[in-house]
Amino acid sequence: MTVLICGSFAFDTIMLYPDRFKNHILPDQVHILNVSFLVPQMRREFGGCAGNIAYNLQLLGGDGLAMGTVGDDFEGYAHWLDRWGVRRDHITTVPGTFTAQAFITTDLDDNQITAFHPGAMGYSHLNSVSQAGPVTLGIVSPDGRDGMLLHAAQFAGAGIPFVFDPGQGMPMFDGSELEAFLDQAAYLSVNDYECKLFQERTGKSLRELAARVDGLIITRGGEGSEIHAKGRTYVIPAATAPQIVDPTGCGDAYRAGLLYGIARGMDWETTGRIAALMGAIKIGSHGTQNHRTSAEEFAERFRQEFGYAF
Repeated sequence: MTVLICGSFAFDTIMLYPDRFKNHILPDQVHILNVSFLVPQMRREFGGCAGNIAYNLQLLGGDGLAMGTVGDDFEGYAHWLDRWGVRRDHITTVPGTFTAQAFITTDLDDNQITAFHPGAMGYSHLNSVSQAGPVTLGIVSPDGRDGMLLHAAQFAGAGIPFVFDPGQGMPMFDGSELEAFLDQAAYLSVNDYECKLFQERTGKSLRELAARVDGLIITRGGEGSEIHAKGRTYVIPAATAPQIVDPTGCGDAYRAGLLYGIARGMDWETTGRIAALMGAIKIGSHGTQNHRTSAEEFAERFRQEFGYAF
């Protein structure tokens, strides 16, 4: 029941500006904008969709293989993955590049200014699904454009069912390309905004999208999620979060739960609830890989939350 997780690895540098951008940006002078923000608080987190999903799947006790491309600066991240038992067999270092990096500055109004450097992510097409050996399930998550197109085609060609998770990579594809992904994938996983954008770009209704895959999963944040499969709609409640600290990475945690349930042939009600609980656990910590649980702790929390064992 090995899951191949194709996607990005990235460093997230997160800075807090203890003021408001609007106090220092003059609207009538944006054509000559030249500002500097002093950010006394900063932290650096390990991120990227493949890294986040693999980390969460490992917490659940799943068998995940992460596949992605990284730069010469990946050593610290590699040690982190080793510490938590995430396999690195198919993470390729591209010499002369940096690992993808996001530099995020947030002000007191929660406005953000982000700079993103894709770096080695742009070489994701150098990896091949066939390198991973026998796998039973895959996911194509946000990555380099060429890599996402290639890995979807390779999964389909090998007869391996996979989840298409376009996420922030959706703007890279037009309607015909998104439809091609849909024809190849067994499952489509999107949030509510991405679902609307998917419909707009393809010209397909929600019903038409759901008919093209074995499962259409739509997350709605604190309102829970929906799973459309075989003409039925499963409404999945949001799990209880003891505290809400940082929603960043909750989608990746949810997808790890999704993969865990699908790989084990669980019903959609249980699969969705496992995914929802992983998202709730993640939201209680800063960053995308700083929350902790064990398979045993998770199973007990699931029983307490939903009233039955999976």
